[in-house]
Amino acid sequence: MREYKVVVLGSGGVGKSALTVQFVTGSFIEKYDPTIEDFYRKEIEVDSSPSVLEILDTAGTEQFASMRDLYIKNGQGFILVYSLVNQQSFQDIKPMRDQIIRVKRYERVPMILVGNKVDLEGEREVSFGEGKALAEEWSSGRVAHLNWDF
Repeated sequence: MREYKVVVLGSGGVGKSALTVQFVTGSFIEKYDPTIEDFYRKEIEVDSSPSVLEILDTAGTEQFASMRDLYIKNGQGFILVYSLVNQQSFQDIKPMRDQIIRVKRYERVPMILVGNKVDLEGEREVSFGEGKALAEEWSSGRVAHLNWDF
């Protein structure tokens, strides 16, 4: 069975764990409990073949940033999460992407940019246009806007 290793990165409090747990188990966790490192496995189908998705949910706090090189080295794909209600979290993902490219030594590493907390529209600090522009800059024009209802 083929295995895919995905690393979820972003600042603390952006909802990395909530997204990951909701994807893996189908349940939403409302309580914020800072993550150091959590590992999940989920059976999926890729190109009609059974596969295993290994997801590493990483710490967003700066105190664990030194571990990021190791996560990146072992990851095959990356989910970069920012909070739509926190402009600083949007700024924080840019050096994370640069770090991925530096560690992987390859510009075209599989990455997904996720703007989280769309349900808090009234508190929004990062516009749709800002997120779309960054995604287009990083992907050379290949952008998809998805609304996920788990």
